[in-house]
Amino acid sequence: MNRYPLWINLLIGFTMLIGVVYTLPNFFGEVPAIQVSPAKSTQKVDAELQQRVEAVLKTANIATDGVFLEAASLKVRFADTDTQLKAKDTVQKDLGEDFVVALNLVSRSPRFLTAIGALPMYLGLDLRGGVHFLLQVDMASALTKKVDGLISSVRALLRDKRISYGSINRENLNLVLKFRDADSRNKARKEIETTNPDLAINEQEQGGEYRLVASLKPEEQKRTQDLALQQNIATLRNRVNELGVAEPIIQQQGADRIVVQLPGVQDTARAKELLGRTASLELRLVEAHASDPSGRDYDPKKIDDALKGNVPFGTELMIERRGKANEPLLLSKNVIITGERLTNAAPSFDQQNNEPIVSVELDGQGARIMRDTTREAVKRRMAVLLIEKGKPEVITAPVIQSELGARFQISGRMTTREANDLALLLRAGSLAAPMDIIEERTVGPSLGADNIKIGFHSTWIGFTAIAIFMIVYYQMFGVISVIALAVNVLFLVSLLSMLQATLTLPGMAGIALTVGMAIDANVLINERIREELRNGNTPQAAIHAGYERAWGTILDSNITTLIGGLALFAFGSGPVKGFAVVLCLGILTSIYSAVMVSRSIVNLFYGNRRRLESVSIGSVWKAGAEKPVGRKASMSKG
Repeated sequence: MNRYPLWINLLIGFTMLIGVVYTLPNFFGEVPAIQVSPAKSTQKVDAELQQRVEAVLKTANIATDGVFLEAASLKVRFADTDTQLKAKDTVQKDLGEDFVVALNLVSRSPRFLTAIGALPMYLGLDLRGGVHFLLQVDMASALTKKVDGLISSVRALLRDKRISYGSINRENLNLVLKFRDADSRNKARKEIETTNPDLAINEQEQGGEYRLVASLKPEEQKRTQDLALQQNIATLRNRVNELGVAEPIIQQQGADRIVVQLPGVQDTARAKELLGRTASLELRLVEAHASDPSGRDYDPKKIDDALKGNVPFGTELMIERRGKANEPLLLSKNVIITGERLTNAAPSFDQQNNEPIVSVELDGQGARIMRDTTREAVKRRMAVLLIEKGKPEVITAPVIQSELGARFQISGRMTTREANDLALLLRAGSLAAPMDIIEERTVGPSLGADNIKIGFHSTWIGFTAIAIFMIVYYQMFGVISVIALAVNVLFLVSLLSMLQATLTLPGMAGIALTVGMAIDANVLINERIREELRNGNTPQAAIHAGYERAWGTILDSNITTLIGGLALFAFGSGPVKGFAVVLCLGILTSIYSAVMVSRSIVNLFYGNRRRLESVSIGSVWKAGAEKPVGRKASMSKG
């Protein structure tokens, strides 16, 4: 009756083992380390970089305690801070300005745990200290910039099609075109609708003028705003890399806000300067390269001379980083266009050639310059440069296949991810829309340590108080309930570690609340068993009925709380959402531990007894009795 099949016991034991393994890293503490991250958008952190760093440290006789790749950074652990400081200088000297080498603290977890992905939870800003910014993106400016770009594009279109018009102006977010006759207006409308399907166009007649009023369709407005937000996030992420922050949080909040949290950073002025910095984009023709003999600019002798220091007048030697290879290019110093002429860049897919591409759009003036330049430059390469802090870098140099205009495509052996990255890089030269800091706060490291101490103590005190009450009131079943509660906390911490969640103070409050709420299920089960004993059932039957009949009540009560937690997650933000995540996970783990784990322990303790005379569950009152029937509830079988 009260026995689980072997496979269920093994499953419960396996989940508990997984919980222990993934909880352990949180107890090993932290050790000094360095973090290597790319300083430039085109740099990659990969196995090759790892081997290079290991070789540099080995040559310098610097002992490490582990080197591993993590997300977009490389981390190297050391035994003490003196070795850490020496290693930072050595690695930074070798890597140069291409990478940022920052001091850091990482988990002291053994290598075998790290190898299976068992990592500790990240500590949030309120627990580690650092700076927090909430940025408001000016979406109206993003839409205005989009419409302003259309003015030049439409003006160039009408000029090319030889359609006469009076004027083109922007009124709010509308594009207003004036014509002298209806025939010109009709021709213009047809051409504009063909080349700009994202515009909704209406005809008007006012004061003898024939007008077209074009506005962005709602879906295009949303797409423009989403792209602006993504571009700003990508730009901020590239800039934050320079600070060498261990686990920066840069994420969207709502429809038009961005949260930037930089744990460990105390210099608010430096962080604000970095986030507001501008960058620029340039397109230049390639004068010589040595990779493709079919290209018009193929000239390996010029490249060899330039590498020896003989750079021709009016050119500049640059390096294009193509995966693991670095290709030298001789670029013209004449800039074709800058990023100010680029209105959009988005990843796409070429159905004809079955390959990812990047679609680029230029404004009217940029389209004219591009047409005039590329008409005589077919089969030559054109380099795209990103300039930050006065340092240009080639991010791509594709071949010009035909005369280019307002819209063209960049293609050539790209993966989908590379196309997405290139589109972001093309847009990330500067912020797509202005941003204002609407919230700013700094948390000191000592305050973070106090928060950890307070949160840990509150959880421990609450757990201890509940354990004492349960053991005194329910005796052996109280002990089993406390074990199930401890397993629940184990599961919750391990899940948060597996998800690499960022633990914040509200998250710790959620853990403390989960401890208090999780015991409710065990109280319901224990009271149901007592009720069955009062009704005259045998101890084995009472245990079976107690668990079976309490299940429905436990499920109902937890589902209602789960609905509230999901609502907090869906409509909340920031700390509220973090609290909701811990609450929802805690509800799921409490159901499993209170029902499955506790019953498995009860089955192992009582289930194998053929003649069970009594169970240790505290005082049981029988109907009509004035006193409780002993401290051990019992019921004879005869």
